[in-house]
Amino acid sequence: MRIYTRSGDKGKTSLIYGDRVSKNDLRVEAYGTCDEANSAIGVALSHLVREDWTEKEAFLTSMQKIQTILFHVGAELATPIGKKVTWELKKEHIDDLEQYIDEWDASLAELNNFILPSGHEASAGLHMARTIVRRAERTAVGLDEGVNPLVVSYLNRLSDLLFVAARYVNQHLGGKELPLHPDV
Repeated sequence: MRIYTRSGDKGKTSLIYGDRVSKNDLRVEAYGTCDEANSAIGVALSHLVREDWTEKEAFLTSMQKIQTILFHVGAELATPIGKKVTWELKKEHIDDLEQYIDEWDASLAELNNFILPSGHEASAGLHMARTIVRRAERTAVGLDEGVNPLVVSYLNRLSDLLFVAARYVNQHLGGKELPLHPDV
């Protein structure tokens, strides 16, 4: 199978099941932004390869599971209205995110102010992924119909998780959280 097909050279792409739409279609923007977020998570995690801390393997396993589910969320968004998705997001996937958030957040210092995305490279990368997930969420909300409502909930919770994950990585690897100074 060749990587290039030339079928998109005129600004059209295929959804799952072959429906052709413009590459600037909101549905394409939504699943493309999920793909972008997934890539940003991967870049962030690549900064952890050289690091060592007790919970690292469990953290990476959790994050790779999240990446896999985010890939499937993109596939749901790429499925046209009225067509059956091959894999469906379920409430327990959101419950898993909440469990990770609660577990990781329990070990963190309480926040008393906003923080700037900063610290360890992996932490800064997770903050970047968080903002991309927020854009995916906003785009998915704009679709209004034909989207599993759990998709928006999952993206909302995923951005919360990425915030906590960034703080968690900073704590374990000595990254410094920089507080926002509103009077600058």
